[in-house]
Amino acid sequence: MAQRLFLTRSLASIMARKLFMRRWALPSAGVLQATPKSSGTPALNLTRLLHNSHVYKITFNIWDGPDFQEKVLNSTIPVVVDFHAQWCAPCKILGPRLEKVVAKQEGKVMMAKVDIDENTDLAIAFDVSAVPTVLAIKNGDVVDKFVGLKNEEQLEAFLKKLINC
Repeated sequence: MAQRLFLTRSLASIMARKLFMRRWALPSAGVLQATPKSSGTPALNLTRLLHNSHVYKITFNIWDGPDFQEKVLNSTIPVVVDFHAQWCAPCKILGPRLEKVVAKQEGKVMMAKVDIDENTDLAIAFDVSAVPTVLAIKNGDVVDKFVGLKNEEQLEAFLKKLINC
């Protein structure tokens, strides 16, 4: 019975994908456009919708030392660096809260996330002895730092200080 259910769902998924691919053509420009069913039906054009939508990468993960150098220390925009760990409960609370406050700044500040278990050398280099630790880096220099949880008002004040210094 379980095999039959799995087979039914798999076939439904494959058929849905085929219908989608038949309905949408991918032109050389890389923008989805609907293909008309008949010559009298106008084609739905999503070019304008996709062209006008901008995606800004405000929050990003750091994978190693050279990545940190390139994305954080060489950045012309101030960067907030969140040193966290997967096992840390306060980190799981602070991370989304910090991302929300950084997003409100509309590109004036970026946020880098560093997992201390995967990047112990970076944690040691920046004297991270407890998590969560958040650094404010501007022009390659650490200008401010805090350890532990903060509420949104405190985080906004922290970011405004970073932007205005």
